[in-house]
Amino acid sequence: MVNHRGEEALETLMDTEIDMIRWEGDAARAGRDVVALEEPLEILLNGESLAVTMRTPGNDFALATGFLFAESLIQSAADIQTIDYCGVPGDPNERNLLNVTLQAGDLPAFERARLERNFLATSSCGVCGKANLSAAKCLAPPLPENDFCVRAAVFRELSGQMRAAQSTFDRTGGLHAAGLFTGEGKLLSLREDVGRHNAVDKLIGTEIQAGRVPLNERILMVSGRTSFEIVQKAAMARIPVVCAVSAPSSLAVQLARDLHMTLIGFLRGNTMNVYTRPERIGV
Repeated sequence: MVNHRGEEALETLMDTEIDMIRWEGDAARAGRDVVALEEPLEILLNGESLAVTMRTPGNDFALATGFLFAESLIQSAADIQTIDYCGVPGDPNERNLLNVTLQAGDLPAFERARLERNFLATSSCGVCGKANLSAAKCLAPPLPENDFCVRAAVFRELSGQMRAAQSTFDRTGGLHAAGLFTGEGKLLSLREDVGRHNAVDKLIGTEIQAGRVPLNERILMVSGRTSFEIVQKAAMARIPVVCAVSAPSSLAVQLARDLHMTLIGFLRGNTMNVYTRPERIGV
């Protein structure tokens, strides 16, 4: 994959200061607060608009890569010829427009027809905007059986590690996170964003760019709840274990069961609920 303009060489702000009034009891005073940035990112594929997502700027190339991978439009980073911002230089939205050019050139007719739904991916729901129910079906096949097993004690350390690595959350209190861990509980990578789905796309996209997919001996942890879309993204990357601070949805549980994935919710301290494939967890 070739980038015309090095994304990492450009300074990226993920938060900003705003004026506010703070009340403490019956007293009010003017002050400043730090809030997470939220801006639209329009992703173009071969020059044609594909999706708009509300995201926190930063790791945009990884976000686009992870998104295309989750939609089964690419199989690896080798399928991408270039990724580059394509907004008007000097315009405030210069880096809110991103074009991805595929190595194979134009998409086959059946892929173009599938993409004519021109979905809107929001920071709250990656399935939003899909034109019909068939477009919202999971694209990932079931995970193969393997002997990947994680000690229960490992999960007790994940939340603390992820929280300690959330530098922008420390300043704003307003971002979700997705963390990738080894089976021994070592944090390998973490990404933050206003949307859970975007954080997962950034995380998996980074691994795709580095050529480390499939992630068949890794654990994904997300802040907040676990939805169908997050389980699907993990399944596409072949991640066998997904855990979250909060609850899963019923569809997330069903999908994890169908795809032979271990799904954990309410992971807090030394307690957790294991909804599917408990045999992957040992003592």
